[in-house]
Amino acid sequence: MQLNLTGHHVEITPALRGYAEKKLLERIARHFDQVMDVHCVLTVEKLRQKAEATLHVRGSDIHADATAPDMYAAIDALSDKLDRCIKKHKEKRSDHRAAEAQPPLRTAE
Repeated sequence: MQLNLTGHHVEITPALRGYAEKKLLERIARHFDQVMDVHCVLTVEKLRQKAEATLHVRGSDIHADATAPDMYAAIDALSDKLDRCIKKHKEKRSDHRAAEAQPPLRTAE
């Protein structure tokens, strides 16, 4: 899995890069290991800090964004949102054909 980290109107310091990599990659890899790459954009607008990310997985893209007064809080909120989106995507993929794969129930005679 590859992480691209970009900053708009903000300098990506090594501490910020390390924090974003740790939070995003750990939370994503915990539930879903088939993510090809992650593109994360950190933006500063006046008094608002915004973090947004796009995950490229086989078959679809997952996008989430979060806004907070602090960049670290925005990254935390983004990782929570991505975690929920990954769980939802994983459930959709696994439940899609699960009912067809199960054999019919036999009744006792």
